[in-house]
Amino acid sequence: MKAIIFDEFGGPDVLHEADVEVPRPGRGQVLVRVKAAGLNALDGKKRAGVLEAVFPTTFPAIPGAEVAGVVDALGEGVSDVQVGDEVLGWADTGSYAEYALATAVAPKPADLSWEEAAALPVASETAERVLDELGVIAGETVLMHGASGAVGTVAVQLATARGARVIATAGASNQDYLTSLGATPTTYGEGLVERVRALAPDGVDAVFDLAGKGALPDSITLRGGTERIVTIADFSAGELGVAFSPGGGDHPVGRLAAVAQDAAAGTLTTTVTAYPLAKAADAQQASDAGHVRGKLVLTVD
Repeated sequence: MKAIIFDEFGGPDVLHEADVEVPRPGRGQVLVRVKAAGLNALDGKKRAGVLEAVFPTTFPAIPGAEVAGVVDALGEGVSDVQVGDEVLGWADTGSYAEYALATAVAPKPADLSWEEAAALPVASETAERVLDELGVIAGETVLMHGASGAVGTVAVQLATARGARVIATAGASNQDYLTSLGATPTTYGEGLVERVRALAPDGVDAVFDLAGKGALPDSITLRGGTERIVTIADFSAGELGVAFSPGGGDHPVGRLAAVAQDAAAGTLTTTVTAYPLAKAADAQQASDAGHVRGKLVLTVD
């Protein structure tokens, strides 16, 4: 099968196409013929080798943790999925490939595109998990840093669905986009504390940092301490006494199925930019540069 691999750490240019063996599903796994693969910032960090202490790499490595496609084969003990089913979920092996193995998959609604399906697993799980960790409820005000990306797009909508008000930061070009999702937008950078206080004179109840670009000190100032601040991107969190939420362990298939239904019905907005599999290096370069609106995905013929 065709796959995108890297044999050494480095920039996006270390990614290249190769022919590799089709993996065989083990007990509890399914083999998925990939139609689309989600791309995450974490993919680039692994490729660069900066997370080797947390995610050790065996070369050659295939990136990718999200998959949408058609079940091609079943491993021993699998009874809730059939060959030919259209699914989305979390890949056990790299998903930048024509085939990938997966254990946790949900049915893909017929009205949901492959690209939209591949955009949902990590973003929806991360958004829901952190909102739960923050204890966000109706009537509260949540500040989200860097909310125009894949996780932020979902998190804004899930928070407003809970009845919370969201103040969200992004670059100037994404202010209208945040408004369309239901947030009150503002820009990041110098003067953030003053801008947020003007928008929320009674203060903010919780802070969700999706950007990891130095917004935690301002967040602590706005909260008057470190309580109810969670980051998924700032590795200096521990030095500041702020909670870091790495995720990666829980794959709530039932919740993913419900989110997929909402996306298919149009009650949850997804914003996707698609690249063909062969252009994976270009997609990771765009991801590394930041300021991505919504989700980047790779499509597989």
